[in-house]
Amino acid sequence: MTVYLDHAATTPMTAEALAAFTAALQTVGNPSSIHSAGQHAKMLLEDGRAAVARSLDADPVEVVFTSDGTESINLAVKGMFWARQQERPRPRIVVPAGEHHATVDTVEWLARHEGAVVDVVPLDAQGRVDTAALEARLASADDVALVTFLWANNEVGTIQPVRQIVDAAHAAGVPVHSDAVAAYGQVPVSFRDSGLDALSVSAHKVGGPVGAGALVLGRRATVEALIHGGGQQRQVRSGTQDAPAAAAFGAAASAIAADGSVLHPEVRALRDRLVAGVRATVPSAVLMGDPVDRLPGNAHFTFPGCEGDSLLFLLDAAGVAVSTGSACQAGVPEASHVLLAMGLSEADARGALRITLGHTSTHADVDAFLAALPDAVARASAAGMAAREPVLGR
Repeated sequence: MTVYLDHAATTPMTAEALAAFTAALQTVGNPSSIHSAGQHAKMLLEDGRAAVARSLDADPVEVVFTSDGTESINLAVKGMFWARQQERPRPRIVVPAGEHHATVDTVEWLARHEGAVVDVVPLDAQGRVDTAALEARLASADDVALVTFLWANNEVGTIQPVRQIVDAAHAAGVPVHSDAVAAYGQVPVSFRDSGLDALSVSAHKVGGPVGAGALVLGRRATVEALIHGGGQQRQVRSGTQDAPAAAAFGAAASAIAADGSVLHPEVRALRDRLVAGVRATVPSAVLMGDPVDRLPGNAHFTFPGCEGDSLLFLLDAAGVAVSTGSACQAGVPEASHVLLAMGLSEADARGALRITLGHTSTHADVDAFLAALPDAVARASAAGMAAREPVLGR
């Protein structure tokens, strides 16, 4: 059986979410229909919406269901950008380096097709947004459409100074969106306390189904819709709503405890034991991201002299599943843009592994990883050295 340590890519559905999903799949009815079958489906939908809202300290009316986190981010960034052009041109989007590709590719699309100007704010060596640089950009420009940023970096796990970023943007009269997909269910995410205008999350990161996400949109926030039709959700997103996915998402969200986490209390200690074990068995490994202010299930290392893909395949062959970074970039043979933004060389950035724990993780999982790692590193290092040696002629 594979030891699964890639919970940041997706985590198993909880028993409660699976039960809610399978039960709701047997319900016949369109939530927009006024007959009893439709109203039963609507009840499932709205109960799910209310549960997601509670987990995010938001009002149910602020929760707009989407197909996933990527759609939520696209709706927020494109929709806010377009809405901000109605009064006068505001082409600038302020975005930190090292964002998830759902954001990076969206702002690049807006630059190519809609005349957006992308203003990239640097990260420090731990992956934290340079807030002084952010404030300077906001103070020197009156043409900013929005600020968008990761609540916590999905690769290295560093948690950002959310309130400081929001306050700086609002002082300049600029709305703010945050991609909280990686943070949701790991640390407290309060939409109300954050002051954000919009927030993106995804169900499958917290034990819900793949194919369900949400945009939390403040009552006074304005976005232009991406999808037009029946206007089922505040005229922001049209389309028949998925009541079974909402019910399962709500069941998973209901498991988020008062501390904002779906993880059992031992996960942070398990992560710390894993980090200590890596340092003991592979002293050359370098922990990336903030050593303290990081997601509790995240451990991200670079292994000098190794290719991350080689390590991944060797560990997979040993029965341990990890990743080299974002699942959305899996199979792309290039160094992590997050690590490059943090100042690493391309060679060092290529030797990265992201190990992430979740609600099913155990001490045995950590033991299995630590047992398999030294041999994988030795073999990956040997392969790397062989690849770099010159071929001598006879």
